[in-house]
Amino acid sequence: MTYTIEHFIDGKKVPAGSGATSDNVNPATGEVLAKVSMNEIAAAEAAVESAVRAFLEWSETPVGERCQVLFRYKELLEEHFDELTQMIVDEHGKTAPEARGDVRRGIDCVEYACGAPSLMMGRTLPRIAVSSSFSREREEGIPLDSSLERVPLGVCVGITPFNFPIMVPLWMWPMAVACGNTFILKPSEKVSLCALREVELAHEAGLPDGVLNMVTGGPEVVNHLLTHNDVKAVSFVGSTSVAKHIYKTASGAGKRVQCMAGAKNTMIIMPDANQDAAIDGVIGSSMGNTGQRCLAGSVAVLVGDAPDWFIPRVVEAAKQINVAKGDAAGCTMGPLIDDASVQRVKKAIEGGIKAGAELLLDGRTCELNGGSFVGPTVFDNVPHDSALAMEEIFGPVLSILRVDTLDDAIAVTQRSPYGNMAVMFTDSGYAANKFKDTAGAGMIGVNVGVPAPMAVFPFCGWKDSFFGTLHSNGEDSVRFYTEGRIVVSRWF
Repeated sequence: MTYTIEHFIDGKKVPAGSGATSDNVNPATGEVLAKVSMNEIAAAEAAVESAVRAFLEWSETPVGERCQVLFRYKELLEEHFDELTQMIVDEHGKTAPEARGDVRRGIDCVEYACGAPSLMMGRTLPRIAVSSSFSREREEGIPLDSSLERVPLGVCVGITPFNFPIMVPLWMWPMAVACGNTFILKPSEKVSLCALREVELAHEAGLPDGVLNMVTGGPEVVNHLLTHNDVKAVSFVGSTSVAKHIYKTASGAGKRVQCMAGAKNTMIIMPDANQDAAIDGVIGSSMGNTGQRCLAGSVAVLVGDAPDWFIPRVVEAAKQINVAKGDAAGCTMGPLIDDASVQRVKKAIEGGIKAGAELLLDGRTCELNGGSFVGPTVFDNVPHDSALAMEEIFGPVLSILRVDTLDDAIAVTQRSPYGNMAVMFTDSGYAANKFKDTAGAGMIGVNVGVPAPMAVFPFCGWKDSFFGTLHSNGEDSVRFYTEGRIVVSRWF
């Protein structure tokens, strides 16, 4: 009998109760790996209570001691690197190299959080002059000292997606707990096994009970956490439609909120681009992770006579992609996450045909052993106002648009409602600088297909790709998970 994944509350696994469940499925084979509890409000409430109890002692633990746990955790992640990689392959369907990248980028985030003693440092201005309305102390010759300190918020919540099962949770909770907060992780029901193992290893590293909790669940559990009086901050990664709901609900309940949302990323190919770099970059960006990432370059905008060399080469490169189970020999692209995603992507392909786009490579015929597979798909002459050009597909579909000039290409990026990423392949510094300054996206790539920032920089989406004021990772994450406290003092 398939077991139901446990919650992790107050330092131990807690069996899920009765109620609705969802299947956690290996997308390459259709095998049910586990059941996931979907609406257990009592578990979410217990997780909050545990986090509240743990907060007082954890927040008063010196930041250096908090980070010692993360140093040990980093070593455990390295020791279990292969295990976590295989779990991602089995539960998500990534290829083995993609899964290794998922774990490695997550470890980078833990390493950055280990720097919290420096990152949380405040500022001090001794013997500050005061305004005339507060001048008595100055007149008496007693100076004022002022300082800014960074202090933790309280209980924080992270709601994470399926597409990066290890990395995205590590965007959130390591920095949150390093800063003195306690945390509740609500992972996607499609990859809860990876999340549970990540949390288990954190406790093996010595994280105190209640500092990091995990609950599974669906919308009812999420809404309970978003509006809970004891929750102070919410982080989310997922689709734009859900991000809007979470941002509105949680901010309306007085929470600090950051929502990393969907995208429709454009890659401009100039006629003078390095051809090999452009082909490799576009294929890796559009087809990597089976197109299931918010930094997928799904629209290629070809300028001038770039189509002459680009189109035949990109189609041939897409044909060389070997679609298979993620850890199969020679596999270069795995399955989509589930059958619902297959149907959604196939519907988008059918819509592109109806819109008049030219289908150069059709991935709908890719069916392997009952898994959730769609092969590489390439469209040419895509209408600029069509769904293929404007709406996120989250699958291995590349849409090619043609324009005459650089200005026309930049206009394509500017009119998009999304602003996650924009990329240009060119040998022209002038073109690259103009593009960088006017594309209207928060992450810019120049001759780089996926300009994913390292953990020391924020993941900086704009427009409908982000809701909030402070992004994840980098200095933004420190500010998001702390409050600024001003202390003004004088001593006689």
